[in-house]
Order: sequence, then structure tokens, then C-alpha cells
Amino acid sequence: LEGTDQHRGWFHSSMLQACGTKGRAPYKGVLTHGFTLDEKGMKMSKSLGNIVAPQEVIDQYGADILRLWVAQTDYTADQRIGPEILKGTADSYRRLRNTLRYMLGALGGWDGTTVERDAMPELEQLILHRLAELDAQVRKGYAEFDFQGVFQALFTFATSDLSAFYFDIRKDALYCDPLDSPTRRACLTVMDALFHRLTTWLAPILPFTMEDVWLSRFPGEAESVHMQDFPETPATWRDAALAKRSETVRAVRRVVTGALEVERRAKTIGASLEAAPRVYLSPELAQVITDPDSFATLCITSRLSLTTDPAPEAAFVAEDVPGVAVMFHHAEGEKCQRCWKILPDVGTHKHPGTCRRCSDALG
Repeated sequence: LEGTDQHRGWFHSSMLQACGTKGRAPYKGVLTHGFTLDEKGMKMSKSLGNIVAPQEVIDQYGADILRLWVAQTDYTADQRIGPEILKGTADSYRRLRNTLRYMLGALGGWDGTTVERDAMPELEQLILHRLAELDAQVRKGYAEFDFQGVFQALFTFATSDLSAFYFDIRKDALYCDPLDSPTRRACLTVMDALFHRLTTWLAPILPFTMEDVWLSRFPGEAESVHMQDFPETPATWRDAALAKRSETVRAVRRVVTGALEVERRAKTIGASLEAAPRVYLSPELAQVITDPDSFATLCITSRLSLTTDPAPEAAFVAEDVPGVAVMFHHAEGEKCQRCWKILPDVGTHKHPGTCRRCSDALG
């Protein structure tokens, strides 16, 4: 492991000597990196005052931020570092840490009762499919020293697939479902799989943070996260047909959330749970999205209706998703004081101000 200048230096001279004396190269592999420049691409020098000392970065941000900067950088070319770049690295770290913190909170107090993959809702099966894809990508990336590719794949998954999608949808089940509900148990089963994989996959890049996260959940463990192998991921988690179908569902969901965003900007609603949109689907899409209640959960609305009737001219459409139109309607009923959904049955159950699910959960 040396800089690119050693192609004509130590790498070259040691190769010549070894081939001449032993008839083979003196190394099995050569990994080279570019030079480190300042934010403007200038060579660092004392006269310019643009030197970034590693110890100063560690003192200000911690060692893991410096390691993360390395992992985020394409080391095959010259890499840049400076205050603004490090701020961006720290922000990426913060977002990733928030994802892990959310999982720690959700898994706190979990009794360990798991659900088999085939008994899970499709949303959980989709996350397991993504984990199977990532497992192959992470192992290949580390084997090829592609640290940037590994981190980018995990960061995108954690912030986009998990925080902005899966966690946002499932927080209702985690917070409001009865403790033994099948959906909640399936979600926690997936969370456990996520936790073990993300912590071990990220441990080579963020060793101190992953150790903190691991010991926060398993304080009595004799071994650290760095003594754990990457978990084996079952081949049965892969489901290409489900993944393809989910792409269609998420595209339709994007149209629904787009329609709700228009109403939010117009101050018609403050939150998506105030809506009960009517979704007009083409016959082809209607064969993919068949359950309005499940789709309402994905769209985070109180209710939702599906139809193949012709859409009104005023319906919201997205040019990149043909065959879908959405008409906004306010959710009818009262607001549940526990889950905040607006439903007609709120206030008619044992516990005042709650919907049927929340009243049953309260016992």
C-alpha cells in the first residue's frame, strides 16, 4: 500500500530485484492511492497554510470521521480534504448514526420471538431481499478494496430504503400495534437481521461507533462486534419477482405522495394522515395493487380507495408514472389520540378517543 509515485519507485525496484533473484513478484497484490490535496485541489504546504493534520481532525470530530472520509473517497485518484468536506462527512455519519439509534430503540425490550420469512408481509420480505443483494455487494466490495462502493451502498440503503421508507411506514406498527401483532413481530425480526448485518458490515469502516452500537444492545457480551463474522444470508431471501413488483408499487406510491405534497404546500393538510385519497389505476396496475388497506399503510394515509374508473381531469398525475391518477379527499371521522389516524370508529370503543386497533392494544 503506497502512493502512485511508487509505481516508478519501490514497487518497480522491488519487482525487478525479486524477479531477478527469485523469479517472481515480491507481493501478491499492489494497492495504490492518490495524493491528498486541499479542498481546492492544491498541494498542501506550510507556506499556503492549507495543511489538514489528521490529529486535529480526530480531536475535533473523532477517529471514525477521519476513517469515514477515507472510505467515502475514491482513493484511486487524488483525494481532497478540508473543513467543508469534513462537515459533509460528519453529516453522513450523523444520518447513519440516527438510523442505527432508531433500530436500537425499536429493538429495546424485544422478547426475541421471530417470524419466518414466508409468514411476513411483503414489505418485510422486500427488506430481506435487499439485504441479500447487499450481502453479495458488501463481500465483493471488501474483497476488491472498494471501500467507497461498500459505504455508499450501505449509506444509501440506511438513509433511503430504511429511514425514509421502511422505518417511516412501520413506525405506526411499532408504536401502536399490540405487542404480539404479526406485523410488529415481523418488523422486529427484520430489524434484528438489519442490526446484525449493518453493524458487522460497517465495523471495518467505523470500528469505534459500531462497537458502541453493539455494546449498547448487548452490554453483557464477552466479545466485541469485531469478533463477529458477517452473518450468512439465506438464498431464500432473494425474490426477484417481489422486487420487480415492489418497484411498480413504489412508483404508484410516489404519485400518491406527490398529490399529498401539493395539498400540504397549499396548507390544505398538515400531515398525510389527514388524507384519504382516491387512486385511479390502469387495469394492469390494478392487478398489482389490490389491497387498499395495505396500500394506505404504505402511503401513510388514514384511508385510501382504489378504482379503475376514468380519472377526473383535476386528478394529480406524474408524467413518469403512466396509468395512475390521484384525487385528494379529506379523511372522515375523528382523530385517534393514540395513532393519529382519522377514522369513523374513533370514540366508539372501550377507551375514549381511540380507534378499534388502539383500544384493543390498550386492553
